[in-house]
Amino acid sequence: MSGFGNWLARFTQVTGPIGDLARDVAADADWPQEPDDLETYTDHLEAAGASPAALEALAEAWGRYAARQ
Repeated sequence: MSGFGNWLARFTQVTGPIGDLARDVAADADWPQEPDDLETYTDHLEAAGASPAALEALAEAWGRYAARQ
């Protein structure tokens, strides 16, 4: 799993949007491994028909992840 995917996996037990996203990613066998960038993950979710709320959760989670890098 990518750096972001590994980071996000820590949140599977969290309640709220980031936890929902983390659980969805953990269950998604097609989750992109690379490149490790927001556009890759946004494109993947959009292609899967993700809701605006899921895309917002992704952007928020990415912001938190990128701030720690």
